[in-house]
Amino acid sequence: MIKNNNSKNNWNGILCVDKPAGFTSFDVIAKLRGILKIRRLGHAGTLDPMATGVLPVFVGYATKACHILPDESKTYLAGFQLGQVSDTQDATGTILETRSFSGISQQDILKAIPSGNIMQIPPMYSAVSVNGKRLYELAREGKEIERPARAVSVEILSFPEFDSVSGSGVVEIHCSKGTYIRTLLHDMGQNLGCGAVMTSLRRTAAGGFTLNDCHTLEEIQELASQDQNQIRKILNPIAEVFKNLPVIRLNELQTKLYRNGVKLSLTELKTDPAAGQYAVYGTTPGGFLGIAVTDPEQNCLRVFRNLCPPDEVQT
Repeated sequence: MIKNNNSKNNWNGILCVDKPAGFTSFDVIAKLRGILKIRRLGHAGTLDPMATGVLPVFVGYATKACHILPDESKTYLAGFQLGQVSDTQDATGTILETRSFSGISQQDILKAIPSGNIMQIPPMYSAVSVNGKRLYELAREGKEIERPARAVSVEILSFPEFDSVSGSGVVEIHCSKGTYIRTLLHDMGQNLGCGAVMTSLRRTAAGGFTLNDCHTLEEIQELASQDQNQIRKILNPIAEVFKNLPVIRLNELQTKLYRNGVKLSLTELKTDPAAGQYAVYGTTPGGFLGIAVTDPEQNCLRVFRNLCPPDEVQT
């Protein structure tokens, strides 16, 4: 039989939050701990305080999936202002220079934004750690050090707004994990010769979720105040972020073996040894067990990450 504990402290899933401006990602987690009365929370994809938008929050056992998401790309609407250079590369920092942007066209800007597979140097005001110290800590001490460039992927999706008189605009960007949008805009400004700072940032998609999946903190607070179980209705299943992986479905015996960490024969599963990662479904409630990987040398399927809550036990 299946044992399934439905207590309010046993929530498991992904809660998509529309992060408000002025909050760090950790502030959102702290706020949700108070609302949900649960400590086991994590998030995927840190957002700076000025940024808003999609922040997937992993609740309960789902926190085990935070760092193994198959889709870590993100989409943003980023506002910018030409003619300025700041120490933080955005409008919240100290303006170091002002320059003329006269005559710069929308086409000039599109050509100047770094795109494709590029190498990007992280900004000094960032949480990147170098020799055990955060870059923003060094920046606050007035220090600037060499930072290794990192490979990122950038695609410009659209350019919905640009005012050539004010030099302000908005660009839509799809990018890989670890891309700094304010650095993209800063580098754009350097390429144009006039400078640029980021003035706003709204994340419209992350981890396969969009703004349509999100709820504000006020909405979540209201639902929780009505009935704590209302929160269950807005939790996305853990399996949602792995929906694009190939699927393996196990029978009852195979499910029991897999749950106990036993390697399963690829021949019996009729599975391609070279396929790599799979989303595994069994006979537990909801079916989803977790992520497995193929081992061609041993011709077996082994557990990569068990994502089925332990209170859903086969006996």
